[in-house]
Amino acid sequence: MKIALRLLLALAVAFAVSACRKDTQPVEDTTPTPVEDTTEDVTTSAAPDPRDYTDARNFDNPESLLSKRVVYFDFDKSEVKAEYRSIVAAHAAYIASSSSAQVTLEGHADERGTREYNLGLGERRGNSVNGLLSAGGARGGQLDVVSYGEERPICRVSDEDCWWKNRRVEIVYTAR
Repeated sequence: MKIALRLLLALAVAFAVSACRKDTQPVEDTTPTPVEDTTEDVTTSAAPDPRDYTDARNFDNPESLLSKRVVYFDFDKSEVKAEYRSIVAAHAAYIASSSSAQVTLEGHADERGTREYNLGLGERRGNSVNGLLSAGGARGGQLDVVSYGEERPICRVSDEDCWWKNRRVEIVYTAR
């Protein structure tokens, strides 16, 4: 009988504890709360067409010819190679469309030859690019030619790969 009494007492305590227990689940509030509009107005624009050479955004677009601003030359030559004529034409289109554009054409040569000869060769290379830009619509007042000859090499190793990099005209925009 003691076992039955203990069992009955344990059930009574369990029932009392469960009856006193509070509901820990919070009551869900169904009233709508106002929501603040935290979205910002975002203005988007289409990516520039890389073939639109009148759009200044293409200077930073690697798909556009305007992002390429160096023309390389063969040894002892000052004529623009066919592979660079499209780059020069793209810059001519931009310069012709922008009256505020100012460009300096920096002519360079490799280390071979005398200092005076290389200054003259750098100038001839700059004038060659200048002529193509002018033919493409750029006005003479927008263009300047400077020759650095062999004085500002990109590469200082005495081999053909390095000399090739130094035979160039850099198209430098001083105003866009």
